[in-house]
Amino acid sequence: MLSSRERDTMRSIVIIGSGMGGLTAGNLLAKKGHRVTIFEAQKTPGGYTGGFRHEGFYFESGTLAFESSAQVFRAMKEIGVFDKIEFVRQNMHIMAGKMNGVCSSYREFKGLAYRSYPAEKEKLDRYLGEADKMIRAMTGMLAPRGVAGFLAFPFRLAGFMHMYRKYSKITVTDFAAACFGEGSPLYAHFKGFGYPDMSAALIGPALAAFLDDYWTVKKGFQSWADVLADNFRALGGELRLGTPVDKIITKDRAAAGVEAQGEFFPADWVISAADYKKTFLAWLDDRSLLPAEFVKKVSETSVSEGIVTAYLGLSLPPVELGKCLKAPHASYRDPSLAADFRHGADDPDYFKKAGAGLYSPSLHDASLAPAGKSGLMIQAVAPAHWMNDWGGGDRQRYRELKEGVKRELVAKAAAVIPGLGAHIEYSDLATPLTYERFTANTDGATSAWSWNPHNKFYGSPLGVHIDTPVKSLLIGSCWSAQIGGVPSAINAARRCARRIG
Repeated sequence: MLSSRERDTMRSIVIIGSGMGGLTAGNLLAKKGHRVTIFEAQKTPGGYTGGFRHEGFYFESGTLAFESSAQVFRAMKEIGVFDKIEFVRQNMHIMAGKMNGVCSSYREFKGLAYRSYPAEKEKLDRYLGEADKMIRAMTGMLAPRGVAGFLAFPFRLAGFMHMYRKYSKITVTDFAAACFGEGSPLYAHFKGFGYPDMSAALIGPALAAFLDDYWTVKKGFQSWADVLADNFRALGGELRLGTPVDKIITKDRAAAGVEAQGEFFPADWVISAADYKKTFLAWLDDRSLLPAEFVKKVSETSVSEGIVTAYLGLSLPPVELGKCLKAPHASYRDPSLAADFRHGADDPDYFKKAGAGLYSPSLHDASLAPAGKSGLMIQAVAPAHWMNDWGGGDRQRYRELKEGVKRELVAKAAAVIPGLGAHIEYSDLATPLTYERFTANTDGATSAWSWNPHNKFYGSPLGVHIDTPVKSLLIGSCWSAQIGGVPSAINAARRCARRIG
């Protein structure tokens, strides 16, 4: 039974969205005894960190892995669900020209690059040498060890800021061109690393994260979302699935609750764990509360790139698929084909030229596909407005474009999995329009704001920004950080929980 003091400190909280940020915030706040309701437009929780089954095959909705595992695991232990989720490392099979090998660390990746292109040692030294400096600066700043480490922190921070300022306004494409020369095989590979035209200052940290600290969930991301949803309910939280929020209601210049399906739900605090642009430009009932420059910035700042995903159900046993992929996650790129993302929206052959990622959840757990069969996802970074917004609203043209893209992705995967076409039992394709429809993320953004240094929303790459111009309205998702992703969503959720108390 709650004491009178505890009842006095209880708050009514509404959270919009049941992605990793919303579920984490909901659990932490419900654990403190607050009355928490999560509104989710879809019929299952998870958002981008969810998954689905079709004809017995399990597929991830979009997110395949996460980094910064120490932060993620700490939050799950704090909630009390860490032991209920089976996290596993996500290794990468890299296939790009002469580079062909499985890498489970940044060190192995460097060895593969040097062995594959010995004549390019000087150029690789230039690129990877700078990446090494970035990694050392980041590691020293984020993980100081002992008294000496803490005493040295100001100097390490200065070193990190020096490296960041040196490369923060240079794109990864331009940095790769400077190191390898445009048109070279290594340029084609390294310019495609990470998000298109992301800041070169992120090269080192991204390489270290994707190769040394990349994790997934053995039974699929949906199992993680389900564990958090069940725990949230057990703590007394209310999860309203299939209930989209129509408006954020304000009173006396502060968030006062939300309106959903014609009903008003009052709250002391509202946490948006959903799309930033829609939060302020579509759902907020009173735009006059927002400074004009804020509205302009929200309207004009670009979001991160979307993806297309081909979902394939295969009559191929996991052991046979594993012989081809060599790891559950593979990256394939033909260096002779160079996709230009900067002008890709008007290029009908863009997906023929683009690199692709191949992922099979059933290689982690055979129960994620029917017995003796495998699921396969093929992903490529996609221009959100490709070919006149994917057909300009013409549904027949949209279907034709989808089928064409699916054929191109299957053809790429067939270079890795011989005879792939003969094993396809089920197939579908998700586009940026699909992802926007199911996640509400503007243009199907996969990682909140753009990673391009020339179109930033926040000034710092490390800050977590949960506050908004509207009192009692917080941001509890990856949109709180310039660099999105699962760790950013969880960090924002934890900050929201601390702020509310």
